[in-house]
Formats: sequence, structure tokens, C-alpha cells
Amino acid sequence: MTEAVGRWGPGSHAERARWRFDSRWVLIGVPVALVVWLAIVPLTFLFWQSFLTPHTAARPAEFTLENFRIAYFGGETFGLFVNSVIFASGTAVFALFVGTALAWMNERTNTPFKKLFFALSIIPLVIPGILFTVAWMLLASPKIGLLNVALQGLFGTDYVFFNIYTMAGMIWVDGLHYSPIAFLLMTAAFRSMDPSLEESAQMSGASILQIAYRITFKLAWPAVLGSLLILFVRAIESFEVPALLGLPVGIHVYTSAIFNAIHQYPSQIGLASSYAITLLVLCCFGIYLQSRLSYQSSRFSTVTGKGFRPRTIDLGRWRWLAASLFVLYFVVIVLLPFLVLVWTSLQKFYSAPSWDALSRLSFDNYFAVLDFPGFWTTVQNSLFLSLTCATTIMLVAAVISWVVVRTKIPGRWVLDTLASMPLVFPGIVLGLSIMICYLYIDIGIYNTIWIMLVAYVTRFLPYGMRYVSTSMMQIHKELEESAAMSGASWSMNFRRIVLPLLKPGLLAGFIYVVIVSIRELSSSILLYSPGNEVVSIMIWELWQNGQYVELSALGVMLILLLFVLVMIAQIIGRRFGIAER
Repeated sequence: MTEAVGRWGPGSHAERARWRFDSRWVLIGVPVALVVWLAIVPLTFLFWQSFLTPHTAARPAEFTLENFRIAYFGGETFGLFVNSVIFASGTAVFALFVGTALAWMNERTNTPFKKLFFALSIIPLVIPGILFTVAWMLLASPKIGLLNVALQGLFGTDYVFFNIYTMAGMIWVDGLHYSPIAFLLMTAAFRSMDPSLEESAQMSGASILQIAYRITFKLAWPAVLGSLLILFVRAIESFEVPALLGLPVGIHVYTSAIFNAIHQYPSQIGLASSYAITLLVLCCFGIYLQSRLSYQSSRFSTVTGKGFRPRTIDLGRWRWLAASLFVLYFVVIVLLPFLVLVWTSLQKFYSAPSWDALSRLSFDNYFAVLDFPGFWTTVQNSLFLSLTCATTIMLVAAVISWVVVRTKIPGRWVLDTLASMPLVFPGIVLGLSIMICYLYIDIGIYNTIWIMLVAYVTRFLPYGMRYVSTSMMQIHKELEESAAMSGASWSMNFRRIVLPLLKPGLLAGFIYVVIVSIRELSSSILLYSPGNEVVSIMIWELWQNGQYVELSALGVMLILLLFVLVMIAQIIGRRFGIAER
């Protein structure tokens, strides 16, 4: 009896081992189950809903193929598809052209002040898409746009120089907004390229443009094409530009068609689901092509075991022209949009700059925004969602990354794929699928702030995974093995060894998720309810109500807040070594 108690009693080694085994699989199983649920269940409901008729009080939902007939063979099908492809392709090409040209000048030439220009290129990423779009509406609207008003006054004409409410205007705004992403992607490619072939061409008498066209860009072709596909996916899922610039003039793309279908009466959720599936297929196709391209990139490899010293091309006196192009880019993409928001926010009503308008400058709009009913509740909602979302994502990503990187569990690649799957979900498609899912699975979160939290966690989980997985790969497993040999349980090992070493990646991912979740609109637009608005929704409602001066004041405050967060992130990065990671 004593022996039995000694072997299996509460304090025995066998029971402690069994408890460690159970606790480990509980701690791992909960995040795994959460990832599977977030990635699979809403998508399943989205497909199922696409085969149902609208549910009304007089008639329950019924099985039908009518939604797909309208989506693929209706009168607007061809125009919707063409508009979506033209908008996404034009945006991707324009953003890539601007970003690649600037990246080449910054990395491969002796353009002055390169470090400053690289730092300035990060700033446009802080401006939310809806504010960037509104700013260009105020700049290039045919009737009230400041650029049109200024040029018409200068030349004494009524000619409309710029019309932002066109397909070209939509491509211009979205292309400028995504050009910093192209710049960063191409900067990485140019920075790691061996310059020996360029030097040989220069010694053979080739001009700068010949070297760039025939050698540099051809060697960077995988990066160019990969960046183009990434930008295409980002553009085709864009919501702010099509909604604000396309809908008023009848230019419809898939994201705006989904929004319109939801806001009909009765709500055409099945039709919206059919459009969403089409949009999802287009995004998956772009991601698939990009992944296939990465397998073939070895044919263009120039970085080998042989060391090289990066050398830049001497532009001579043209280097100052290159620097002026950077300045012009910064003015167009940051200074003009921000200044027009600041100017509008200081006016009692929207008006072009003039001496009379200068006399009306005041901060009344800022005080009015602060006194809005529900403003502080909206701020609290945004902070709650962003902080809770970032914390949840980084904890889940830490466990999932450990399973994927550290273990040899069969099929762990499936878990990594599921965690990355929301990358191909356009924001409005994700919001729609989650809305449908929790409309039918009544667990008490529909029409609450919690359903928005679910959407944010699902949408930004892949970004947290990328940060944590990169840091996890840098931690050698011998540290965990040593702790285990010293008698540490799995939970203690993970808490005392893994998490502290992951701190740089966790902190960097946390700050990034906080920033992007505060800006998020596309997945929120279908899920918010009265009392649960966030800052991006308040901006959207102000635009719909025509309150441009109050919108501008709120936008300026939001941009400054996000800029401060980015500065804090850089300070923390230098403190904890995140930048090097």
C-alpha cells in the first residue's frame, strides 16, 4: 500500500510527469484550436451563405444558385470584373514604378541624404488609407479641390485640371498610398545584390540607364514580379479608395459591390458572399503566383559565399536631380495631404486658402471633436481592441511558432498554413464571413465589440506569426534542452526561456499590430454597432455626414498619435535590438 502510494500518490514523480504532459497539451491545444476555428469556420459559413436566398420575416432562406448567376452572368458582371482588374493592375504598376525608381536611386546610386530619405519613406505608412483618400479629395476634387482652385485662379479659367473621381484618380491615390511598400520591398532586393556585373558594364562603357535596364532590373526581376503580385493583392482588396472615390460616380469594384449588397433592403448577404468568393479567388491566385515565383528565384541569384562590398553608381551632377525627386515625392505623398487636413481642420467651414480664410483660423473643430457624444468611448474602444488584439495575437503566435519551428509533429505545416491563411482574406471579405458566422452561431458576441476583436485577431494573426517565427528560428534549441535536463517542465521552459528570448520579436509584432489595428476600417465597416464604434468608423461617419472640418481635425490627431507610436517603436527597437532583428 505504501509502495503504491509512493508510486502514484499526489507527490509522486509519475503523477507530476503525467500532469506536465497534460498541461503542455492543454496550453498547446487551445491556441491550435483557436487558429483552426478562426481560419476555417467563418470561411465555411461564407461559402454556405452564398447558396441561400435573403432571409425575411415573410420567407425563410432557401437554397439557390441565383447569387452565383448574378455574380458571374449578371448585367454588371463584366464591368465589375474589368473595373476591379484595371484598378488593381494600374495601382500595382504605378506603385511599383514609383517605389522601384526611388529604391534604385536610394540603394544603387550616390544620391545625397539617402539615410534621411529612407527614414522619410516610412512616414506615409502611418497615414490611414481613409485619411489619405479624404486628403486627396480635398486637393483634387473638380469643384472644391485646392489644386484646381489654385490653378484656376492662376490662369483665370474654369478648366478642371484634376478630377479625382475617375479610374485614373483612384489609381493615383491608391498607387501613391502603396508606393512606400514597393519602395521597402525593392530596397531589400537592391541592397543584397552583388554590384560586380554593374561595375563590369560600367567599365565597358555602358550608360547609367543601360546598366539599370539591362542588368540591375533584370537581376531583380523576381523581386519586381513578386512585389507586383503583392501590390496587386493589396490593391484588389482595397476598400477606402473605391468607396470614397468610385461609388459617388458609379465606378464599382468587388469591394464596393460587397458593401452595396449588404446595405440593400433586404440585405443581399448571399450575393455579397458570391462576390466575396470571387474576390477571395483572385487574391489566392495572386498569392499562389508569388509563391511559385519564389521557388524559381535561384536562377537570378547574385548573393553567394563570395563577399562583396556594395558600391554605388556615380550620377555626377544628376545626383541633385535625384535628391529633388525624393523631395517632390515626400511633398506629394506626405506634406500636401497632411497640410490640407491641417488647413481644413482650422476652418469653420471648408474653404480654399485666402486672406479672409486666414482670419478665420481657430482650434474650435478640435474642441468640437473632443466634445462629440461618444468620442471618448470610441477612443476607449479603439485602444481596447488594439491592445487586446495585439496581446492575444502575440501569445497565440508564440505557441504556434514553437509548434511549427521546434517540434516534429506530423502535419505541423498545415498549422502554419492555417495561421497564414487570413493573409489572402480581403478585409471586407473577412468582416462579411465573421458577420455571417456569428449571426448563425449565437454565442452572444454578434453586435458587440467582441466580434470586432475576433475579426482583428483573425486579420492580423499572420503578421504576428511572421515576427515571432523569425525570432524563434534564431533561438537555438540547446537552451530548452538544457532546461529540460535540469528538471524544468514544459510550461516553465516556455515561460522562463522561450518567451524572454522572444521579447524583441514579440515587442516589435505587438507595436505593429497595435498601429495597424487602430487604422483598420475594411473589416470593421460591416461589424460595428451603435456604441461600439472605433476611430476609423467615426472618420467614415463624419465623411458620410459631410463634416469635413471635424473629420480633418480628428484625422490630424490620429496621424499624430500613430506617428508618436512609430517613434516609440523605434526607440524601443534601439533599446531592445528589434531593428537588428
